[in-house]
Amino acid sequence: MRKIAAQFFISLDGVVEAPDEWHFPYFNEEMGAAVEATLGSADTLLLGRRTYDSFAGAWPGREAAGGEDAPFAKVLGDARKIVVSNRPLEPAWRNTERVEGDLAGTVAALKNGPGTGRIWTSGSVSVVRQLMAAGQLDELNLLVHPIAVRKGLRLFEDGDAAVPLTLLSCETFRTGVLNLFYAPAAAAGHGTYEDAKAHLPQH
Repeated sequence: MRKIAAQFFISLDGVVEAPDEWHFPYFNEEMGAAVEATLGSADTLLLGRRTYDSFAGAWPGREAAGGEDAPFAKVLGDARKIVVSNRPLEPAWRNTERVEGDLAGTVAALKNGPGTGRIWTSGSVSVVRQLMAAGQLDELNLLVHPIAVRKGLRLFEDGDAAVPLTLLSCETFRTGVLNLFYAPAAAAGHGTYEDAKAHLPQH
């Protein structure tokens, strides 16, 4: 069965909205390699409508321009792109298809369908929230930037239920960005201050 993973540029205070306004000063070859290793290796992308429109407005032109990012743009163009949207879509990018309605059913079919490797989603907050709520997100890649944006949409909205995660790996870039990979955890665990005292320095 295939797995579904999500990747976000995220600030220290959890903002994922409009990364073009705060992300680029931290983009270096380390982050470029990290993005290529994830999205660049995907044969299937699962995207929300807003993210798709943003990608489709940029990457086909970059591929056609033949610049230094054209090879990566071609990889994205060649990938199957599944857009979650209830609005009609006239695809502006090859290999695009639209799905609406039952996201859980669509995801289940994708996981059991043909293809290799992970199915990646990037920057699609509403889609990822639905996947997490349904227990269908297998991996979460957060590129945590050392900046507090202090405004904008956050990945984790206020709610009653906690979202426990297990850290799979951690890498620190020279810019101070943390490249973190998480998987869902069954439970957050239990503990009290009395339990914690056993780990405090004893004087």
